[in-house]
Amino acid sequence: MRIAMVSEHASPLATPGTVDSGGQNVHVAALSAALVRRGHDVTVYTRRDDPELPERVTSDDGYTVVHVPAGPPEIIAKDDILPHMTDFARFLRRDWEVVRPDAAHAHFWMSGIATQLAARALGIPTLQTFHALGIVKRKFQGNADTSPDDRIRTERVVAKSASRVVATSSEEAFELARMGTPRNHISVVPCGVDLEMFTPAEGRRTEGTRKRIVCVGRLVPRKGFETAIRTVSALPDTELIIAGGPAEGKVKDDPEAQRLEGLAATFGISDRVHLIGQVPREDMPGLLRSADVVLCTPWYEPFGIVPLEAMACGVPVVAHAVGGFLDTIVDGVTGLLVPPQRPRLLLNSLREIFAHPSVAEGWGVAGRDRAVARYSWDQVAMETERDYLHVVPAPSRVLTQSTS
Repeated sequence: MRIAMVSEHASPLATPGTVDSGGQNVHVAALSAALVRRGHDVTVYTRRDDPELPERVTSDDGYTVVHVPAGPPEIIAKDDILPHMTDFARFLRRDWEVVRPDAAHAHFWMSGIATQLAARALGIPTLQTFHALGIVKRKFQGNADTSPDDRIRTERVVAKSASRVVATSSEEAFELARMGTPRNHISVVPCGVDLEMFTPAEGRRTEGTRKRIVCVGRLVPRKGFETAIRTVSALPDTELIIAGGPAEGKVKDDPEAQRLEGLAATFGISDRVHLIGQVPREDMPGLLRSADVVLCTPWYEPFGIVPLEAMACGVPVVAHAVGGFLDTIVDGVTGLLVPPQRPRLLLNSLREIFAHPSVAEGWGVAGRDRAVARYSWDQVAMETERDYLHVVPAPSRVLTQSTS
């Protein structure tokens, strides 16, 4: 099949962990690569944010990335991209009139707008993955939500207009149904993990005497790093590593990093809290493997790739019982799920892991087994392919032989 992936703000070539780069970038890149391995022709359309970028480039994994001229060729905040979606859609339509994809798969709600505008006139089936829903974001962020005012209403329209909606978690599928999306148009296909990159360590970390907790994510309040710092303040001989945000040399200029460092100073644990900034993708497995436990405390999380990567590395996970974590983490088997806003339970969970290293090691082994059995990107691509075939009556055979 010819597959068009539309990911307006999250380029598969970007480095995850910066302001608007994270799980969606990883998802689009890894899914596209896995679909190419299955014999499909994949083109990813993302907004040009640098005038020096070529219009088209072929990635090392075999998919093409098209940098769409929509808005100024510079980095702008995700929430400011909406006015440029009409230009984005015009480009898609012109491109698809030349080479028609069998299916167009939009990632994020703004991509859905452009995809629907371009695909409708050409009769191209569309699939939609939201990665985050405005109604959930508004629920947890309230007045701090910077999304455009029409986001929630527009998401309802996009979901109903798509040929199929691909949710990344059971909770997201439930919210989509509550929004009025027909249940028979919704499927659940999770994110995946690179099982060759994220692997267990040969041996456990031995350097130092402190226990190590690792948190990973963009430096935004909803990721809950403040909760992690408060918890570590009650755990002597424990250090906290927070990875994400600007590059290491610039992380101290980040307002959220400054707030978190100030909080650590207030608790008198500045020597035990380390904000290390953006970590290169190739270094992430080593960082996760260095942890005694990976801690995930966001207010909400549509899916959450970090705990899955930790599980693949054989590291136990303690996480808030929200969003996609409810699907991926098996409580008491691969780690522990803790209700949000329950700091005492969170603290007790970490103490339990530190007090019973053999149990924690068993959870790590179980986590790796679960990642291998359920969350390889090849498995995710196969399930996504089924959704494509569900809406594409007669896909073109762009390659003569599938690698499946």
